[in-house]
Amino acid sequence: NGVAGLLPYNLSLEVVMAIEAGLGDLPLFPFSSPSASWSNDPVSFLQSLCHTVVVQGVSAILAFPQSRGEMLELDFVSAALRIPVVSIVLGEFPRRSPNPLHLQMSLENSLSSDADVTFSILAMNNWFNFSLMLCQEEWNITDFLTQQSSKFHLGSIINITANLTSTSELLNYLQFYLENIKDTTSTMVMFGCDMEKTRRIFEITTRFGVMPPELHWIIGDAQNVEELRTEGLPLGLIAHGKTTQAVFEHYVQDAMELVARAVAAATMIQPELALIPSTTNCMDTDERNITSGQYLSKFLANTTFDGLSGHIKVKGSSIVSSENNFFIWNLQHDPVGNPMWTRLGSWQEGKIIMDYGIWPEQAQRHKNHMQHPTRLHLRVVTLIEHPFVFTRDVDDEGLCPAGQLCLDPLTNDSAVLDNLFETLQRGNDTVPIELKKCCYGYCIDLLEKLAEDMNFDFDLYIVGDGKYGAWKNGHWTGLVGDLLAGTAHMAVTSFSINTARSQVIDFTSPFFSTSLGILVRTRDTAAPIGAFMWPLHWTMWLGIFVALHITAIFLTLYEWKSPFGMTPKGRNRNKVFSFSSALNVCYAILFGRTAAIKTPKCWTGRFLMNLWAIFCLFCLSTYTANLAAVMVGEKIYEELSGIHDPKLHHPSQGFRFGTVRESSAEDYVRQSFPEMHEYMRRYNVPATPDGVAYLKHDPEKLDAFIMDKALLDYEVSIDADCKLLTVGKPFAIEGYGIGLPPNSPLTSNISDLISQYKSHGFMDVLHDKWYKVVPCGKRSFAVTETLQMGIKHFSGLFVMLCIGFGLSILTTIGEHIVYRLVLPRIKKKSKMKYWLHTSQRLHRALNSSFIEDKCQPKTKRVEKRSHVGNSQHAVWNTANLGNCHRKKYICTDEGQNEVTIRQHQDILLPQVRRETPASLTTNGKAESFNIPRTSVMQELMELEKQIEIIKQELQLAMDRKSELEEYQRTNRTAEP
Repeated sequence: NGVAGLLPYNLSLEVVMAIEAGLGDLPLFPFSSPSASWSNDPVSFLQSLCHTVVVQGVSAILAFPQSRGEMLELDFVSAALRIPVVSIVLGEFPRRSPNPLHLQMSLENSLSSDADVTFSILAMNNWFNFSLMLCQEEWNITDFLTQQSSKFHLGSIINITANLTSTSELLNYLQFYLENIKDTTSTMVMFGCDMEKTRRIFEITTRFGVMPPELHWIIGDAQNVEELRTEGLPLGLIAHGKTTQAVFEHYVQDAMELVARAVAAATMIQPELALIPSTTNCMDTDERNITSGQYLSKFLANTTFDGLSGHIKVKGSSIVSSENNFFIWNLQHDPVGNPMWTRLGSWQEGKIIMDYGIWPEQAQRHKNHMQHPTRLHLRVVTLIEHPFVFTRDVDDEGLCPAGQLCLDPLTNDSAVLDNLFETLQRGNDTVPIELKKCCYGYCIDLLEKLAEDMNFDFDLYIVGDGKYGAWKNGHWTGLVGDLLAGTAHMAVTSFSINTARSQVIDFTSPFFSTSLGILVRTRDTAAPIGAFMWPLHWTMWLGIFVALHITAIFLTLYEWKSPFGMTPKGRNRNKVFSFSSALNVCYAILFGRTAAIKTPKCWTGRFLMNLWAIFCLFCLSTYTANLAAVMVGEKIYEELSGIHDPKLHHPSQGFRFGTVRESSAEDYVRQSFPEMHEYMRRYNVPATPDGVAYLKHDPEKLDAFIMDKALLDYEVSIDADCKLLTVGKPFAIEGYGIGLPPNSPLTSNISDLISQYKSHGFMDVLHDKWYKVVPCGKRSFAVTETLQMGIKHFSGLFVMLCIGFGLSILTTIGEHIVYRLVLPRIKKKSKMKYWLHTSQRLHRALNSSFIEDKCQPKTKRVEKRSHVGNSQHAVWNTANLGNCHRKKYICTDEGQNEVTIRQHQDILLPQVRRETPASLTTNGKAESFNIPRTSVMQELMELEKQIEIIKQELQLAMDRKSELEEYQRTNRTAEP
């Protein structure tokens, strides 16, 4: 039971068999006599049916009418009850109009099936001119003629009737017609001829030599494989038929499965409408609401499956077709030379599927001495698209050392192509060398692999108009046009599979998956003023300077809280480590400044300083590593998010974008975005290389180029200047397939081989071979030129330095303001005079009685007078220098002259009493003396005089020392 497992929700299909006039367990029909006619009282008949069928919840009726009257009764029942009826009939009953509620399934193969198979064979071999031979006068070929399309041309119809009993009459008749059609007909199709009559016809025509040798013969009627004979039949004869015959039970089973599948599909969408009958009163119908039967009939019309009797599908909403899977045979020689029927393939769902890539050629059919089947010879059309198809010129002898020889005829005229390829096959070197090319690439490798595995030869040429194919001016152009016209048997290139093309030609399964993408060009810009800051993010810069000041604060705190720190309470040092000293240390480490700094003395401060140095090392290393990459300038490009970007739908003035004419990309844009397509038509280009060239042109002719992403990725990878870039999200997923004429027998075979190539890794090998190239190949040769940075790259540093000059002027002004306005105000107060923790210089300025810098010019003048013509060192009296206070004195305008200095040189300093030594420090603090106040004041005055003299002499000595050191360095440099 094939119905099991089809219904959801654990539902089951109950089949109630009819018993005489009743319906099994259901009540009997009101009429018991088979002769009773429903037409006598249709109302009573309808009421009985309503109570018998509808009330019991019947979803569909399976009937077996045997006459046209019973078919009309079932039509009335289905229309009145609005319940689907499936009738299984011996032969199809014609009806004036289809009834979607009443479907009929015929047990007999219709002539249309035989006609479909025959036309498939004719189209596969490009036999468009044919004639018919009828062996029965009453044979109806109307269905066959109605299926004839415009590309087929029917010649003569030869009737071999029973009146032609004698051999001479039949011979004269055949000789007359065969002589007339030999120039206009390539194929003869026979209908209504049994094996005996067929054998007689061929024996007579062969014996007397009236059969044209170039004529192909096809038996149009389905044959039984057991009745096929070989005696007296010509080689190359083609026939079709079935190996097994479907029985009645198979049709019944398929009809039940059809209903079950329809119920299952309907239940998944609206179970309440599919499972609960909506008709309760057959006499009161509501046309506004759809019934469960009408709802189910929609799913019956769209249900297809492979049943026991064949491929089940509904045609014209009322005919259940059981398309048989026919086998196709051909009379050939076996390996020992005897005639034998050989199966070539099968016919399934309207297409011929070949078992092998072999099809008998004309030479095989009419040359009996050939012992083996010849190879299939195909003509393949391609289109240049890198990396799938490349071309290069042939060598001097017109041959291709590598790749396949292909022609570039610049035309799609079949006669011209036939002449060119025949010339090549004869070995005549009369084909112009400019038409010869060497084709190679991804698709050529795939074509060679298919030819090897399917055992066929091919002639290769480039499509004349350079187009993929589109419907234009009433016909198809490009690759599609060549396939439809029979000029080519196969199209191999980056051939996108889309809906429009699939409706007119066949495609194999995709061998390459891709999508549409957008290509733009990048532009290098000069680095702006602040480019030197780009190696680090602004948050990193902020973090560095925040960390610097926090580190300075902690250095100051650790130093002032340590017993070994450089502070007044530390170890009585001459210097004080203040917050300004900590800032100086941190900035010097950060920027690598080598100026003299005060370093912390405590262990904790030194550890923290070294930790800060490690932090700065990693920050500066990162900055240096990224500096060259960002200073060369930023690459800018058109930022497009995808096909829905506003720049494409509402392009601003001057924004130009396009695609390749008559490509799948243009077809997609035309169908999905008509307004966008209307705008971009003016910018479309003939081929992908033209679009890339327009992007790279200076100035640019295109701002964006839309095409298959597989092609764009390759163009990006081979761009020597690295200026191309794909942007946005991919869209319109598609695949590349091999194009074939409609109903081609090679479609299934090639698709199977492509699937095998994918699973075995052959397609990955091709991808690696043609796609794994070095991105931006020439960039490595231009590294020096690209990374050279001129003054424009560091313009920001120069601007920053100029700003620093201006800020230094402001800082100088600020120092004078502090000195002349702020410090005098603070000095007048008794508080806020202790600033050692912040700045030692500020503290000294607030706690001194004069400014030392005023005496500096006077001292310099004294130094110059005391050293004129005298180069020896002075003798200094420094006996008591260690106990002196470093105290300021007030300079007068007259100052100290040289005589005064000499007079004070020999004055002995008064000795401070040892019994009351003073503990002095250099930071301004001293312990008190236990001596009278008057003596202290006098002694202080004397000490101040001596200190002043010593300071002047010390200054002179330091200046003299500097001069001698400078003289020594100069002489040392001058020596060889």
